Amino acid sequence: MSHRVLLQTIYRRLYSYFGPQSWWPATSPFEVIVGAILTQNTNWSNVEKAIRVLKKEKLLSFARLSQSSEKVIAQAIRPSGYYRIKARRLKNVIAYMQRAYGGSLPAMRAQQTDSLRQELCRVNGIGPETADSILVYALQKPSFVVDAYTRRVLERHGLIPAGIGYAQVQNLFMKNLKIDVQLFNEYHALIVRLAKEFCTKRNPSCGCCPLQSLLPSKGVFGA
Repeated sequence: MSHRVLLQTIYRRLYSYFGPQSWWPATSPFEVIVGAILTQNTNWSNVEKAIRVLKKEKLLSFARLSQSSEKVIAQAIRPSGYYRIKARRLKNVIAYMQRAYGGSLPAMRAQQTDSLRQELCRVNGIGPETADSILVYALQKPSFVVDAYTRRVLERHGLIPAGIGYAQVQNLFMKNLKIDVQLFNEYHALIVRLAKEFCTKRNPSCGCCPLQSLLPSKGVFGA
């Protein structure tokens, strides 16, 4: 089975099994940007706690974060871990958005995807995964997100070797699927759901996994 056919089959299986995931869980595009930074090196439950504090303190807006000090922001996002580093990264993103787009999300969205991705990756503290999360989930731009869950599922299904670079994994999706923001959004969300419920890091539940029949004949490998 070719990579193209296998990727399309995986998507159909996951969508049929789990249904639409309605990602990213946020009330505004700006909240998605904040969440994409806060979720670095932590789990989503900790991000939700930090988001709740930001909302309670009325800090979850471009204007309020622009006006607030790193110290104030760090205290609010403490539940997310690495809060001082993340506060600095939030301020870096805010400064970039102000400098390049006057703080306007519609103006950012009007920029070409490749150029915007390059800009985001030049912001200190924003790597490819965070940049792609912002592009897809906040700005509705088609750029596939690659994370540890994605790598785990693909490695176990023989689609990629361990240690392959981010761009190579991303290109596997971008070259074999229709370039469509909603497809990329849903596909990544479904992979995360699969990895959390079946394709876990330790003791995966392969026997009852919706992708069980697609595993390589030699079985699960990699983590």
